[in-house]
Amino acid sequence: MFVSVTRLRVRSLRFIPSFLSLNSRCTKQVCTSPGFLRGGELVDRGFTFWTLTGWLDERSMKAFRGTGPHAEAMRLLPHWCNEAAIGHWIHETDELPDWEEAHRKLVETGRLSRVEHPNENHQAKRFREPRLSRWRKSKLLPH
Repeated sequence: MFVSVTRLRVRSLRFIPSFLSLNSRCTKQVCTSPGFLRGGELVDRGFTFWTLTGWLDERSMKAFRGTGPHAEAMRLLPHWCNEAAIGHWIHETDELPDWEEAHRKLVETGRLSRVEHPNENHQAKRFREPRLSRWRKSKLLPH
């Protein structure tokens, strides 16, 4: 399975309503995208949002990434976020990795995304471990 993990930190409360609205549209898009197998979202402390998605292959993920609401999000996130990173890898099983492994992979092999107002953590490529709690996580499944 081709796995993608993203970590975004929205830099101001004023962007949260627009971010959440667009995120809802992206969630609907991913769940109907060809090649999407399963995924999850995690709302973390300090306006930080994680996604973890599993795909049939890299081509399927890239087709999703470059169209619809997600393409719109990619245009807006450099302005909204002060930390952003993404990681990809081939996962050896059909099960989605847990959040701890996703964090480890992001630290090991992830890359920074462009943001207009980077903070110190972004510049130093420091990714805080996600704070896990049941009510802050959601699963994504294909429709």
